[in-house]
Amino acid sequence: MKQTISLSQFTDAFMAIRPNNFTYDGLVQLFDYFESYESDNGEEIELDVIAICCEYEELTIEEIIRQYNIDADEIEDDEIEDHVFNYLAENTSVIGRTDNTIVFQSF
Repeated sequence: MKQTISLSQFTDAFMAIRPNNFTYDGLVQLFDYFESYESDNGEEIELDVIAICCEYEELTIEEIIRQYNIDADEIEDDEIEDHVFNYLAENTSVIGRTDNTIVFQSF
């Protein structure tokens, strides 16, 4: 038995058991991504907060550079965000950007 959930229910599920994994804006990005995926593929997705937290990340540019050892020494300051975004796009699925972070599939 499946249940359709709203954005509010989606964010509440994360706040209840994994409140520090994603910002509210990051959760909105994920919710929109999953809704689009379901619509495009005609396949329903089960809400599994733990699995989503294991499969997706939301990090700042600086955190991504450190975690994935991205060489940004030669990159101009105003081009670093695009450099990191392009690196992620070449290596995984990028879900979206918030004001301060990028949401993407872990790899």
